[in-house]
Amino acid sequence: MGDKWLEGDAAEARAAEKHHLEIFDGGISHPPLWRDALFWLAVGFTIFAVAPFLLPGYFWGANDARHHVYFLFEYDRLVQDGIWWPRWSPDFAFGYGYPFFNIYGPFSHFLGELFHYFLGFDFTDAVEAVFVLSIVASAGAMYAFVRSWLGRPAALLAALAYTYAPYHLLNLYVRANLAESMAFVWLPLCLWTARQAVVRPAYRWIVGLAVSYAGLMVTSNLVIVLFTPLLAGYVLLLALLYAQPGAKGGWAKVRAWLRALAAPALGGAAGLGLSAAFWLPAFTERQYVRVDQWFDGRYAYRGHFVEWHQFFSPAWGFGASVPGPDDTISFQIGAALVVFGALGVLFTWKTLERARWEVLFFIVGAVFGLFVASVSGAWLWELPVVGGVLQAAQFPWRWLVITTLCVSLLAALVGHRSIVAEMQRLSLPLLTLASLLILASYPYLRVEIREPAEGPVSLAALMRFQQSADEMTGSTAWVKEIPTWSPMADYYISQEQAGGPVRPVDTKLDYSIFDYETFGASSVAHSTISEEVFYYNGRETPQRLVFNHFYYPGWNAYLLDGEHGQRIQQIPVVPEETGTLGRMTVEVPPGSGYLLLIYEDTPPRTVGGVLSIVTISLLAIGGAISIILQRRRK
Repeated sequence: MGDKWLEGDAAEARAAEKHHLEIFDGGISHPPLWRDALFWLAVGFTIFAVAPFLLPGYFWGANDARHHVYFLFEYDRLVQDGIWWPRWSPDFAFGYGYPFFNIYGPFSHFLGELFHYFLGFDFTDAVEAVFVLSIVASAGAMYAFVRSWLGRPAALLAALAYTYAPYHLLNLYVRANLAESMAFVWLPLCLWTARQAVVRPAYRWIVGLAVSYAGLMVTSNLVIVLFTPLLAGYVLLLALLYAQPGAKGGWAKVRAWLRALAAPALGGAAGLGLSAAFWLPAFTERQYVRVDQWFDGRYAYRGHFVEWHQFFSPAWGFGASVPGPDDTISFQIGAALVVFGALGVLFTWKTLERARWEVLFFIVGAVFGLFVASVSGAWLWELPVVGGVLQAAQFPWRWLVITTLCVSLLAALVGHRSIVAEMQRLSLPLLTLASLLILASYPYLRVEIREPAEGPVSLAALMRFQQSADEMTGSTAWVKEIPTWSPMADYYISQEQAGGPVRPVDTKLDYSIFDYETFGASSVAHSTISEEVFYYNGRETPQRLVFNHFYYPGWNAYLLDGEHGQRIQQIPVVPEETGTLGRMTVEVPPGSGYLLLIYEDTPPRTVGGVLSIVTISLLAIGGAISIILQRRRK
């Protein structure tokens, strides 16, 4: 797996790379990123996009701004119990619980928890810090990719076009979607490492692609579905363009093409291995949650296709997507991006030579994203297989992430050396172009600071938010009727009204079923993912304990040999047969004893974790072999 194995099959690929460099950069090698002045300029120019997050207060009125504060709040609740890879969220669905982080990428909230736990940021500041990080990192990632392809001036323009694209700003300030904003970092990193793995095959690019693809997976398992076809198509195109240009004969060309695909294929497979701890249980256990409430009603895709004039309308707003063309938010591509992209293609087409195919690929990608998001592409969403992939976006306009990525790359062509002659230093023409990209977005660089309608962040505020917005009330497949309130919610509100601190409940037992003369139980210890109870059953038959948890695989029950004792017998956990809540029930035998209810790994979670650990180990071994081989060649 070392560089020697790769390089033995890549002599012609390096020749293709040299030819490629001659086309774009005149054979000039670039300095390391940390010594590249234009890289730091690109990062510095993001300050105008970062600035709205530096204002005092928080933009509570933005679409998902409250969600991500409480996602982080819940993440921290589990970290307090020592769980840094959470899967179950005990306070969602009014305290009945929901396997949120089992099916939703946790990476952006993991970063937020680092800011909160180690640096002392409050929840809103931590969320804003992750937004800021996503802005800066996405600009740097785009610069790195385009620099390796089109050179430094083009990289500067690509980074700014990507940062200040209206759909990117929409995600930041209006939709306030933390996971999708962080996904903007991984997209150019995947393209960069995949391209380098084909053009300049080396072990470090395999690892880079693996980390980038895995990072995207654990950040947004929605965006990765939209992006993977683009990435796969790009790799196939690159292999056709740069695989041993001198190979003769049909089989020789096929072998060269397959060898060119080897490195990116390994990187992609390793990325799946690295992220298996997340995607394997997310994919296999998704069937156990109700998805109808997230894909029907106001979330049904049929009401959210974009009219073509909306792609070019300069209107901006802080509302939400609604059925029909009267959305109170913008789905524009961006006039500056369209003009830059069109001029870039027009003025450089004759000089691009072989790389015209790459440019054409991104043109097709941009148009495809627009088409499937528009009313014209609605029929595609009804097709059996294609429709299933498209519907993964939930809302058609989410496909604009692909258009934004591709148009930003096309806008970079204006920085090609055939237009900007001074390639290796900051010039007035280049600075002017960069300024135009930033100024074009100026009207949209703002957030609406509001006070939280639910009050300060707390469990009581979380309950009010769920009730007023009908959000974060996901339920499992055994729930027949989604609850609108709960005993846990009453408990939190009563604590707040009493003026005391709002503390988590100390039990999820349903005490209403006990007669206390012959049957009852009391909680001994309680945490976010476990509860130990003492029970007494004076009847001659087994009796059921009922917990205010939605039933979901992974919850297990054990009889203990004493308080906090060893597990001596596992007993079944089943959903209740009466009522509409699908709560967990446990049948305890006659007599008395201690029972532990705990959330544990299922086979898919265990297998996924093992695959991730094995992949990390293999990548580490491959890295060590690569370093040894490099030293021997020296």
